[in-house]
Amino acid sequence: MSLLALFVLAVGLCMDSFAVSLTSGVLLKPFKWRRVLKIACFMALFQGAMPLIGWSLGIGFKSYIEDYDHWVAFGVLLFLGAKMIWEGWPRKNEEEPCCMDPSDTRTLIGLSLATSIDALAVGISFAFLNLSMVLPTIVIAGVTFVFSVAGLWVGRQFGRHIHSYAEVLGGVILIGLGVKILLEHIYF
Repeated sequence: MSLLALFVLAVGLCMDSFAVSLTSGVLLKPFKWRRVLKIACFMALFQGAMPLIGWSLGIGFKSYIEDYDHWVAFGVLLFLGAKMIWEGWPRKNEEEPCCMDPSDTRTLIGLSLATSIDALAVGISFAFLNLSMVLPTIVIAGVTFVFSVAGLWVGRQFGRHIHSYAEVLGGVILIGLGVKILLEHIYF
């Protein structure tokens, strides 16, 4: 596989992480680089590790994961999105809606896992191609890291304009992302 093809694949794989990072950038208060790097590192670690895991599991596991990977991603994103909407919806007698912390480790594990399940299937396909996994792992993790940092920064800039409903919007985006993953796997 050429480096260009690998880069294009990495960009495709990291689009879910980029969308989650946009949402996280809107919600991240205070916006500190330590927290940005934590989020980006989680996204990159999971996105880079999942192809490795898929590759190591190989051909025998492919039939099992293809049947339900999209349902797992959908369920996790639906749960997290609904939680964000619930917590972000303004209520009477509340000055400001509470806000989910996207840099919370448990939240990050759920988001990183949900956005990297497709990478597991890609890793399984790499097993068919007899590829060395060193370069793909580095490229996928690196591209995901860069796109996640960029998404967080863009989300921060955008979030200044939609203060009160940022978490609700983020929840809607996560649910939409889950529906997109589900529909792609069911119909395409």
